[in-house]
Amino acid sequence: MDYTNLIANYRQQLIDTFLKMDTESINQLMNLLTDARDNDKQIFIMGNGGSGATASHFAGDFNKGLSLGKPLDKRYRVICLVDNSPTLLSLANDVSYDEIFVEQLKNFLRDGDVVIGISGSGNSENVLRAVKYAKDRGNKVVGLTGYNGGTLKNMSDVSVHVPIDNMQITEDLHMVLTHLMFWVFNQSEQ
Repeated sequence: MDYTNLIANYRQQLIDTFLKMDTESINQLMNLLTDARDNDKQIFIMGNGGSGATASHFAGDFNKGLSLGKPLDKRYRVICLVDNSPTLLSLANDVSYDEIFVEQLKNFLRDGDVVIGISGSGNSENVLRAVKYAKDRGNKVVGLTGYNGGTLKNMSDVSVHVPIDNMQITEDLHMVLTHLMFWVFNQSEQ
């Protein structure tokens, strides 16, 4: 079978959607992250499934890639709420899957910290509960969404929206966003 046309179609959808993303919202996100770093604040990030994998990758890129070799006051402090399996599983089993992120924030979130929720649909209940908790405490919230943005888009102080009804392209572009910020931050510090 020849998959050439399907490959070309997916690639074009990815490019077209990336070009439709709002660069000002990405700039706002980057400034929020820089402010958190410069003010010794933590950044919490979370998501489910592929979005959880992106959250984990984001934490690795920022904690190591953007921080290694930097002075202590120029290091990112990113905590991925997906990465502690025993905590996630015990909360899901003993409390509720909808509470797995908010309960962790109750332990760690402090004034001025930033919370990033990733949800392709923008309607993941466990992400929304954590975001609501952060907002109620006065923390800044970032939403990375796709489709129509769902509830998360409207709850976010900074919304980076992927304008397409396709989960794979949405997740691809959330990962691209992570690497874009990594590259821009590295370039801007040279």
